[in-house]
Amino acid sequence: MPGCCGCWEVLRPPRYKRLVDSIFPANPQDGLVKNNMDKLTFYAMTTSEKLDRIGMYLEQRLSRDISRHRIGFVFVAMDALDQLLVACHAHSLNLFVESFLKMVQKLLECEEAELQILATQSFIKFANIEEDTPSYHRRYDFFVSKFSVMSHNADRNENVRAKIRGAGLLGLQGVVRKTVSDDLQVNIWDPVHMDKIVPSLLFNMHTPEFMSVNTESPRDEEHPAYIAEMVFRDLVCRASYGNVKSVLQPVLCHIDNHRLWVPNEFAVKCFKIIMYSVQQQYGYLVIQMLMSHLDTHTNSDPSIKASIIEVLYESVLISAGGSIGPSVLDVFNTLLRHLKTSVDNKSPEGEKRNMEKKFEEAIINTIGEFANNLPDYQKIEIMMFIMGKFPQFSNSEEMGFMDNYLQTMLLKTLLKVATKYKTVIMNNAFPPEFLHPLLRISLLDDPGLRVVVQEILHTLLDRHDNASKLKTVSIPKDVVSELDLTVDKVPRQDSLFMKKNGIQFYWHILENLQMESNKADNFEVIFCTMCLITIEMGGDDILVELIRLALDIQSMTIESTLPKTHKCCNHAIVAAYLNVLAQITNMSPLVQYLSDLFELRRKEACHLLPEFAFNRSNRDSSYPKEDKVEEKWLFDQTALQDILTECGHDASRLSAPLAQRPHSSMDSGMVNSMSDIGSINIELDSIESSPLLARKKVEEITVESLKKMLAEDQSVKREEDAKKRQEIFETFQNAPFEEIVARAEAKSNCFHDKLYEILEMSPPSSPDHTTKESQNAVPVFEMQFPSLYVY
Repeated sequence: MPGCCGCWEVLRPPRYKRLVDSIFPANPQDGLVKNNMDKLTFYAMTTSEKLDRIGMYLEQRLSRDISRHRIGFVFVAMDALDQLLVACHAHSLNLFVESFLKMVQKLLECEEAELQILATQSFIKFANIEEDTPSYHRRYDFFVSKFSVMSHNADRNENVRAKIRGAGLLGLQGVVRKTVSDDLQVNIWDPVHMDKIVPSLLFNMHTPEFMSVNTESPRDEEHPAYIAEMVFRDLVCRASYGNVKSVLQPVLCHIDNHRLWVPNEFAVKCFKIIMYSVQQQYGYLVIQMLMSHLDTHTNSDPSIKASIIEVLYESVLISAGGSIGPSVLDVFNTLLRHLKTSVDNKSPEGEKRNMEKKFEEAIINTIGEFANNLPDYQKIEIMMFIMGKFPQFSNSEEMGFMDNYLQTMLLKTLLKVATKYKTVIMNNAFPPEFLHPLLRISLLDDPGLRVVVQEILHTLLDRHDNASKLKTVSIPKDVVSELDLTVDKVPRQDSLFMKKNGIQFYWHILENLQMESNKADNFEVIFCTMCLITIEMGGDDILVELIRLALDIQSMTIESTLPKTHKCCNHAIVAAYLNVLAQITNMSPLVQYLSDLFELRRKEACHLLPEFAFNRSNRDSSYPKEDKVEEKWLFDQTALQDILTECGHDASRLSAPLAQRPHSSMDSGMVNSMSDIGSINIELDSIESSPLLARKKVEEITVESLKKMLAEDQSVKREEDAKKRQEIFETFQNAPFEEIVARAEAKSNCFHDKLYEILEMSPPSSPDHTTKESQNAVPVFEMQFPSLYVY
């Protein structure tokens, strides 16, 4: 008997198998046998080398139960696996995990929805466990594919479909969470995985109920759209610098393939989620990806491009100053290139043209928001960059033909950027490299473009929000109170800036007022510019210059051949401007003088006042037939000079026009500021022929052209020197000796002849200073030198 018992002991199953068998109840509805499960857990923790065998045996039982469709025991086995995973953290857990993943895979391959959901829940629990030892060979390709398929489930039962999709989405989150922090495991950011994960998330997010999902409702938190958004946020948040593009590329491809740009509500929603979830320092990568994607749609329908720009605009609004990234000019260059492409596309008027205009406006708004995220000094650089796209500041071959519409778009873009700039010091807002090209643009032929340029000046000049109050040319009795103007003391640095650059403003104002294509809007914006210059920079140092400007405008108007309407507007501007200047500077004698003259005009020459000149209902018959202005209606220079002297100002400079004061500090400042690193302006003298300012002819020579000229001169000189050396070398090498001697004697004789001629022309020496030695000395030019010496 003892021998028999020993035999039966050998045939007895190992302990781990007995412990595993003991956890299964007779009735699967009763669940795990808790006491026996505790024993199995304790055994697994104390004898960790048996953990892999426990897993293999559980896998065998699970496979058998699945094949026999004993679903209840399958749930019991998975419950036991989950508890063992949570409790055991031994070094041999890797082998147990392999068995666990095989069991999860078998369940996912089943057609029963409840088994797929069970497998997903177990996998999510496993994904939340931090393993002590890395895994070098574990792969998750099957799980990515299977969870993606589950995310696209199309079961007819809505509840079942929602549960399977939700399980698939959470499974994808588990795969990402398990692999993203372990460099030794599969790279989940590879395109082969992202091309499955991201479209699965977007597919579930893009549902009719997506926009109405209420995140505050517990019921809606189980909706696949909500789960997909949560997983998508988590995915984007985990993306590092090198992985952001791996997430964005599938997003853009999904929107392209499913034509979700028009309408673009879903695209905007997706990129808002991305911008709010991505790490702040990587936000500019999202912007760059959108910009690059816009390039791929250069020839697409304008509605698609407009939608992409709107998405870009919304993305820039969210970013907190980090959306531009290191390549600032590249961003603006790309947007301006698309603006030019759109303008060059001469679409006929209609729906397509309207979409192109919408696209262009979207670009302008987006550029403005980009600029808003830049520091002020870069905003000025961007405005200079935009001005460089005009033909007079760029390579004409590169830019090609540019019509007024594109110039209008560029100026609107410039204005949009200018509105984002907050002027503190004028010298910073108007560096010479920016001011001079801007004023040159103000002389464009199109009157509408000139209005936009003046509005740009208003935006940069106006620090106290006075521009909107000076849009109308009028003569109020109390300018400051009636117009509600804000007037502060002019800073000294602004006065110095005006002394240096004021002549530039004055000359361009005069030039603008002489253009026959001007309309009422042009005169009004010029008046606003003059007033803003006076309010913001009109200190006592330049008060005389400002009044001189008004007198120059008056003189120019009288001597010009402008139409009556233009002349009346000019006279009205001078009147209204002097009224603003007198009241802002509190010069009571000047206010009284102007009041008397205005009253005289109202009685005898009302057409010289703003009320008449800027009345758009006037007709040609309303104007006087004779184009004659009496002296008493005009502002008298002598009277103004006396008033200035009475008020304690130096009025001596008032007697000469601005263009005839070459020694003025303003002129010298202008000349000094006209040259910079980027360009050198050579001004041709065309001013002296007229007492008024005439248009300056400027020949612009860039640094590159000077380098080219210098290089050409040096190359020509080197070629000539080399040619001359070659000729000398060939002469001495090939010519006979007698020819060489003859050439040398010819040169010597020529030298002696010239020397003799010079000495003959020189006056003779005084006899008193001639010594006996000098009289007996032989002159140098009469000395006979040996032929060898000459040679």
